[in-house]
Formats: sequence, structure tokens, C-alpha cells
Amino acid sequence: MAKKRDRGNGDGDVWPRKNKEGKVTSYQGSFIGPDGKRHYVSGKNKEEARTKLRRARSDVDRGVFFADPKLRVADYLDQWLNDSVRGNVEPVTHESYARLVRVHISPALGNVKLAKLTPAHLQGFYRDKLDAGLSPRTVQYLHVVLHRALKQARRWRHVNENVAEAVDPPRVPKKEVRTLSIQEAKRLLDSASKMGDRFEALYVLAIHTGMRQGELLGLRWSGVDLEHHTLHVRGTKTASSRRTVGLSQVAVQSLRRHLNRQLLEIEHTGDAYQDDGLVFASEVGTSVLRQNLVRRSFKPLLRKAGLPDIPFHNLRHTFATILFERGKHPKSVQMMMGHASVKITLDTYSHVVPGMDDGIADEMDDALS
Repeated sequence: MAKKRDRGNGDGDVWPRKNKEGKVTSYQGSFIGPDGKRHYVSGKNKEEARTKLRRARSDVDRGVFFADPKLRVADYLDQWLNDSVRGNVEPVTHESYARLVRVHISPALGNVKLAKLTPAHLQGFYRDKLDAGLSPRTVQYLHVVLHRALKQARRWRHVNENVAEAVDPPRVPKKEVRTLSIQEAKRLLDSASKMGDRFEALYVLAIHTGMRQGELLGLRWSGVDLEHHTLHVRGTKTASSRRTVGLSQVAVQSLRRHLNRQLLEIEHTGDAYQDDGLVFASEVGTSVLRQNLVRRSFKPLLRKAGLPDIPFHNLRHTFATILFERGKHPKSVQMMMGHASVKITLDTYSHVVPGMDDGIADEMDDALS
């Protein structure tokens, strides 16, 4: 026998739920969600069930219905990393996000229901991480990951709002970026040549083109045109990161030498060589891990050249700084570096752009005298 629905004032489909003895224990109502599926609410009595049903239908009408109110933060982040992040950012960025989620976010917030996550949860999480000794920059990066994940959760209608927008991440003191001078850059490349470093051409490209480390390690010969002195960067950060880069004579010569070295390695390794077309690969053709490149090659090279211990990314800053010091237009530098906008370029390098802060007082004297 079908269950008898108790309809009242257009509130729709409310019926009693009974235990084995036939006693009414609660009331249940149903409605169709924006996903086309039937969902249920329940209440201790008829009026409570009707109230919840009205609220749920109102949420659907306003587009704020939570598809799965029981979805945990940890489960959602796993879904987000796999469905939204993977393949849309550089592999190294995906790995970084996944590690922050695995090591920090999920252990602390993973069991919280996503729909119940509040700004207070995040603010307390940041405070706990700072008290535990994490640097403000790392905690700020945690905020970036959560903000991006919750932005997608709102698009997917898992939540009504991005609670990360109501939270203040810690401020990070801006440090002056240590770049290499032209003479220091020459010394670095001379040392790589004298040491016979397998990645000499990589350092040449880093300084001569400003390519990111992930772009260099992901570069394939199919994207290199030595005859026309160009290469194609298949970046995934933004549309502008996918770009064609002109090569200097020094870069072309370095790549030719590197190709000859690689062909000898392939001949020596034989069938064991896993040729994936990478320009900068291991001795058996596999991808090079960035931490291995830094630890085994870059840091020893800096010491050999008598240079300060700088991050690899500062070679990219060195490239931009040299161009600005030699009077290149910011728009040209932006296009070479693959920045999403010239504003990013100017915000990052305003301190080295000629004319950005010179002569202001004199101009005011001329204008108002």
C-alpha cells in the first residue's frame, strides 16, 4: 500500500515515518533539486518537515541549493584536485596544491562538512599554522589554495559563498629579490660550460628567455625550431603563458651542443632510453624532478661560480631586470615572460623600470611654476 502524503498549503509531499511498532517517529518531505534528482528533508513533526521543505525549495529557486550537504572538505578537495586542477595548471603546481592539501588542510579541516565551513574555521586554521611555526608566506599559500578551491565549489553549487573571501591571510613582508648582474650571469654560464654541466643549455635558456623552471623541464624538441631561432612554450598557467619565444645566437648554439650530447646518450643507452622528446631529460630520457635539478646541479653551480645562494626562479627575474635596464618596453617584456597582463610585469619590476620614479619633483616644478 502506497504511503499517504499529507499535503498542506501547497507545501507538497509530507508523510509520516513509522517504526516497527507503527509509531510515527518523524515526517519526511521530498523535492526535485537543480540536478534533476529527488532529495529529502525530515522533521520531528509535520510543521518542521514542511518548514524545511519550503526552505529547500526556496534555495533551489535562488540557485543556492547544496547538492550534497554531507560532503566533507577532504572529499571535496580530492575531487577538486582531480577534476578541476589536474591538467589545467603546470604539473608542479598541481603537486604543490596536492601536498598542501594532504599535509596541512585535510588533517585540520577535512572532517568539516563543506556546507558548514565558516570564515572562523579558516581564520583559526591560519592562526594554528602560524603558531605551529609555519611561515606567513606558506600560510598565505594555503589561503590561495583554499580560496581557489572554494571558488570552484561555489560554481559547482556545493556552497552558497566562498568563505575564504571573508578571511584575512597573514601579511608577508615584501623582500627585495636578489637578481644576478650581467657579469654574475656571465660567470654562472661560464662555470656551467667549464664544469661540463649536462644542463648548461637549460641555464642559458633560463637567463636568455626568462622561461619558468616548469616550462624548461617540460620543453620538447617538437616545440624547438633551431633554424628559425624560436621555441614554443606550452604553458598552462594562462593563455598568455603559451607563447613563441625568440632565441639568441648563444641560446641556439647551446641547444645544438645539448642536442649532440643527448644523441650520444641515446646511442649509449640503447633500448633502455625512454625517449619522450624532452629537451632536458635524465640520462635515460625520463623527466627531471625540479628538486633534483636544484640540489644536484644548480646549487653546486652557484657555489662553483662564487655566487649567492639564490632560488632558481631568480634567473627569470634576472632576465627581466637586464631587459629593463637596457631600456626594453614593458609590453615586450610581458610578452616574453608570458605574464597575463602588463600590470603584473610593472608591479613586479617597477623598481627597475627606467623613468618610473625619476624626475617627478622636476615635472611638478615645471608644471606649476
